[in-house]
Amino acid sequence: MKELRNKIYKVIFEADTKEGKLFDVILLWFIILSVLIVILESVESLSQNYRSIFVNLEYFFTAVFFIEYSLRIFCVRKPLKYIFSFYGLVDLFAILPSILGLFMIGSSSLLVIRGFRLLRVFRLFKLGRYIGEADILMMALKSSRYKITVFLVTVISLATTVGTLMYLIEGGENGFTSIPKSIYWAIVTMTTVGYGDIAPQTTLGQFLASIVMIMGYGIIAVPTGIISVELSEAYKSQAPKTDSCPNCFAEGLSPDSNFCRICGHRL
Repeated sequence: MKELRNKIYKVIFEADTKEGKLFDVILLWFIILSVLIVILESVESLSQNYRSIFVNLEYFFTAVFFIEYSLRIFCVRKPLKYIFSFYGLVDLFAILPSILGLFMIGSSSLLVIRGFRLLRVFRLFKLGRYIGEADILMMALKSSRYKITVFLVTVISLATTVGTLMYLIEGGENGFTSIPKSIYWAIVTMTTVGYGDIAPQTTLGQFLASIVMIMGYGIIAVPTGIISVELSEAYKSQAPKTDSCPNCFAEGLSPDSNFCRICGHRL
């Protein structure tokens, strides 16, 4: 039994074997197709004409993900720890909506069922463990979090200041009925979205708006530059990662690592 569990663990949690790579590729396609079914099912004409096909496919995908979830629990050393881990909860939410839908019968619960069924899109989070670049992106975001925080505080302060000035200049007769609404206009303008639902009418207000619009281009470029630099550094320091930790279930460990970088467990 122990040998069987070890074999299943290598196939499911590690991708440095032929079987492990094949398992990952097949499961990737199942995830993508199952989410595509959810999207197509929301189209009323398709749902009416192909309802039975969608239902049968959904039960099939649910069965596949349930078997995968059960095998993961079976082969890990600490099942409870896996169940309450991030990816354990993701795997649970991948099958929970369809299972709950089986027990919720009756017209009064149709809206509840619909809400649960839409949660099936959370299966997209299952893709995270198979995309190595996701670790690099998360590393870059983590490294740049303080710079991004300072940047966001500066932008919020600037939007508040500009919004308050515009409220004083334009006033309620031109649509700037309150400071929060004026701040909303400032944010929309600074991000170059420009809905156009509120627009300055006075010459001074239009002059201030012009300055904010020009500033918007520079503001958008700042976080892009920060993250780009951190991504470059992350790529340089990142080694190929295919293994996982049997203790904390951290995914994407380097095959030549002796200890888990998360919990320090000996591999």
